[in-house]
Amino acid sequence: MVKAERRRGGRARWLVLPVVALAAWGCVRGGSDTGSPARTPAPSASASAEPSAGPSAPSGTYDPAAYAPPVRKYAKQAGVSPQLLMAILYNEDYKPHDPAFERSWQKYKPDAAFGIANMHRAAFDQTKRGRDFSARKWEELPDDRALAVEAAAWYLHDMSAQLPSHLTGSLSRDELMALGYNAGGGNMAAFARGVKPGSQASDYLTRLRDNWKKAGTAVAG
Repeated sequence: MVKAERRRGGRARWLVLPVVALAAWGCVRGGSDTGSPARTPAPSASASAEPSAGPSAPSGTYDPAAYAPPVRKYAKQAGVSPQLLMAILYNEDYKPHDPAFERSWQKYKPDAAFGIANMHRAAFDQTKRGRDFSARKWEELPDDRALAVEAAAWYLHDMSAQLPSHLTGSLSRDELMALGYNAGGGNMAAFARGVKPGSQASDYLTRLRDNWKKAGTAVAG
């Protein structure tokens, strides 16, 4: 789930390139640089970078702050911080969130993440078990943004449940949960034990901190 990159270049990076570039990217992409990854990590929710090959990006804008009401609602239900949930939506706002675009992109990358929270199929299917949205399908995420927010909130809830009561190191509980969202529960547990995040996990954490204040403003209304 997890290949983080800085948002420099913005949506301009989502241009049409030869498909051969995608194949080459797939050969070198490999595992995530997250410090000491778990041997059998649980599925992570998001993929915070995609390759630069694929369909043309649609025009238009998307503002995570517009989804503050469902963020507050589902964060409360899941017992997680609405500010954390909103900050993750900002972190995952690195590509156009357009249903047609996401489905077209999946033709290039079948395991691509769906929805405004960029959730992978395995993470969604695991998170929905026993929940109010258990009958829903991962394929619905691009069209139902409230469902995407709800699933992300409960994924964070599950990450929180996996954390020990006593944390080692300088990372806060919310920061660890965000890293769990991005890198999976196994890596999150390692970071909670004091393992230093690698460059990609560190980049995700930096962006989370950069987005923290505006996320708080967005959910305060």
